Amino acid sequence: MTTLSPYDSMSPVNQAAYRAKGAAATLAPLPRAAKDDALLAVADALEVRASEIVEANAQDVAKAREAGISEGMIDRLTLTPERVRAIASDVRDVAALPDPVGEVVRGSTLPNGIDLRQVRVPLGVVGIIYEGRPNVTVDAAALCLKSGNAVLLRGSSSAYRSNTALVRVLRDAVGGAGLPADAVQLVPGEGRDSVRELMRARGLVDVLIPRGGASLINTIVQESIVPVIETGTGNCHVYVDADADLDTAVEILVNSKAQRVGVCNAAETLLVHQDIAPAFLPRALDALAEAGVTVHADERVMAYAKDSAATVVEATTEDWETEYLSHDIAAAVVDSLDRAVEHIRLWTSGHTEAIVTTSQQAARRFTQLVDSTTVAVNASTRFTDGGQFGFGAEIGISTQKLHARGPMGLPELTSTKYIVTGDGHVRR
Repeated sequence: MTTLSPYDSMSPVNQAAYRAKGAAATLAPLPRAAKDDALLAVADALEVRASEIVEANAQDVAKAREAGISEGMIDRLTLTPERVRAIASDVRDVAALPDPVGEVVRGSTLPNGIDLRQVRVPLGVVGIIYEGRPNVTVDAAALCLKSGNAVLLRGSSSAYRSNTALVRVLRDAVGGAGLPADAVQLVPGEGRDSVRELMRARGLVDVLIPRGGASLINTIVQESIVPVIETGTGNCHVYVDADADLDTAVEILVNSKAQRVGVCNAAETLLVHQDIAPAFLPRALDALAEAGVTVHADERVMAYAKDSAATVVEATTEDWETEYLSHDIAAAVVDSLDRAVEHIRLWTSGHTEAIVTTSQQAARRFTQLVDSTTVAVNASTRFTDGGQFGFGAEIGISTQKLHARGPMGLPELTSTKYIVTGDGHVRR
């Protein structure tokens, strides 16, 4: 009689997680050089096989256009040879970063002579559930490999061909460098059942990280029995204070909103102090019009739009909570800095808020009162990014307050353990 191993009776998703767990055990003790060599092999392979990746991506883009997907989402989905080269460059940047594994977070010799050290260790198996951004496939894999983790990638069906091609390239490169290819896997299946199985793979998967819209994130947070690091949507605000420099304010506003609209650190709401509104709003509305942005305005902003070329529509309650990911922005005039903070507290997703001001007192009060992962003073919201912060390619922007908050780089993909070294010590 043949006895089946537990693996044989598992679903395809759990089998993938089981293989990942084995790969994670192999990765954990590897020296930095072995991981870096694999990452450099990945970067080279991405460039060599770029045409294969772009061809697969073109099929996804064509399908998305047929389905009427917004241009902002199409932009997120699209891979070009230039973007593939940029992704490869990001992988090389990750290889150049310090390895967090083994770092001593704190340590001391206790009064009884025991040596105590708290050191960074990999999380283990990391599951990433994300929407139509195939660059996340590579970013997540690179960061997980560098931090000694195996990764299970579950992208959206809209990027299925792109992700399949990317993971094929990644696995070939990782395996060719002598690391287990199962350290990088695409979760089997395109339907929701595979996502549900991943959320229930407690014991095989150590943590899930969702990246995408509010609906996806809320579903994972509420239904997963695997621990979740919550990454939030980006309902980001730009507040123009009474003491703002007008040129600076216009430039920061347009960059925050229009430099790239389909990303989570793009501004979605403009708040303007009433004292500067007469001078600022006519210029801001014209600049937004030139950038092709539609303004969803409250009554006080509407009053300044009569002689503007801007496309202005009346704002509704829903506009204040909307992450547009498009050429749209909500706008309101507020009576004071404190009123701006109240608005932000009510509607923010906790991602990034910016103040434009020449007043140190106003900047200090704003940064003290606003409780988001990132508060920018006289800088665009677009800087909230792992690469811009010098962390290398990020795995997401965590809007929770436990373990990781803000752009998640390599240290955030580790946990810690205590190493207790004695010399025959026993507790009395």
